Amino acid sequence: MATKPKVGLVFFPAFDWAIAADHPEREERLLYTRDQLREEGLLDLPAIKEFRPGIATRQDIERVHICVPSVEAVCTESHLIAAGGTITAGDLVFSGKTERAFALLRPPGHHAMRIVHGSRGFCTINIEAVMIEYLRKLRNGRFRVAVVDTDAHHADGTQDIYYNDPDVLHISIHQDGRTLYPGTGFLNELGGPAAYGLTLNVPLPPGSGDAELLYVVEQLVLPVLHDYQPDLIINAAGQDNHFTDPLTSMNITAQGYARLTELLAPDLVVLEGGYSIEGALPYVNVGIILALAGLDYTGVREPELPRGVEKAGPVDETVVKKVAFLQEVWAKRKEIDLAAIFGRGDYFRRQRRLYYDTDDIYEFQDEEIKICSSCSGYRKIYSLAEDDRRKPVRIAAVLLPWHACATCEQEAAAAFDRLAAEPALDYVYFQNPAAGQQPLVSRAVRREREN
Repeated sequence: MATKPKVGLVFFPAFDWAIAADHPEREERLLYTRDQLREEGLLDLPAIKEFRPGIATRQDIERVHICVPSVEAVCTESHLIAAGGTITAGDLVFSGKTERAFALLRPPGHHAMRIVHGSRGFCTINIEAVMIEYLRKLRNGRFRVAVVDTDAHHADGTQDIYYNDPDVLHISIHQDGRTLYPGTGFLNELGGPAAYGLTLNVPLPPGSGDAELLYVVEQLVLPVLHDYQPDLIINAAGQDNHFTDPLTSMNITAQGYARLTELLAPDLVVLEGGYSIEGALPYVNVGIILALAGLDYTGVREPELPRGVEKAGPVDETVVKKVAFLQEVWAKRKEIDLAAIFGRGDYFRRQRRLYYDTDDIYEFQDEEIKICSSCSGYRKIYSLAEDDRRKPVRIAAVLLPWHACATCEQEAAAAFDRLAAEPALDYVYFQNPAAGQQPLVSRAVRREREN
């Protein structure tokens, strides 16, 4: 009897989608990788098999996002295939068809937040979150997930979606936000009142290399994962930490990425960023695939590898201190006086100004999270978005969590009814991931408009 493949590859280069012909996020990102896989003969190995991507449905997207004004207005077919291909990779592992899977897809997704007015950081739909919610739906929401994001840019979108979710651990290892877009991902961003300590950010100083990355994985990530015991481990494998990447200032090598993969042993790897199309991606991806398959990756070398860049040196002391701080946060997270952090009222409120750099949209968000002792609490969001091409759009959204208690369900429904009566709002949305065929119900609010 033939054994099942160890690694399933889901490949989608999105030939017909690009921000611009010469933009860093273009189809060649994956075409050079495809050539390298063929040259190395990886697709001929019995341990590795390629699968075709599926297409995400509107319900798959709406289980995660509030798309303004609708999914159809925001998503192209390429976005639906990128999200659907990630679902395919999750299904391969969830169903047992393969032991692990690697979604080699574009466009990327980890900057896409819960509310979507357009594209930011080259991302429109959060493909990891779409896949996570699809799998949670299969388990009726009883599914614990860990996302370890190793892109050089902070995974602010994934953090936003799961900031108050006690069943999703989110760890982001990235270049310090003081030196790189999106300017977030600092040590004090630790999660909401129902999930404090389940958001962990490790901002690395520019110039960090394999030594710093692997130190964080060995000293922080692996012990936290062992303690958390997730049902699924996902590596959002942005490859723009590479020493040749034109957008960042890091020094990770293909060997560093492969060793990271070996240590982390993720169930799923999902490609995020990485814009050194010829100098990095083909070699990094080969190293990751070999490590996922349990094969020897020590011969993988970039042609432009500088002398001495792979040598292990002392770990940057600031990284050691940050890891020590987060180790203590994790160890004491259940002892924290949450009222001292989030207040003693019924709601925790936060206001944010967001910039969609890809589409030049400015957004202001005012969010309230219900502090509930019986569930993780519903969320209420006001959002105002504007740019130079259209009138401002004002929306509100009420978000139910998985397994909302009866009180939160009633209060959320009442909040939606009140918001739907506000004439100043263009759209009001209600999201319930546990619903059947219509997880997101939206209502347009009429108002007089100037001609």
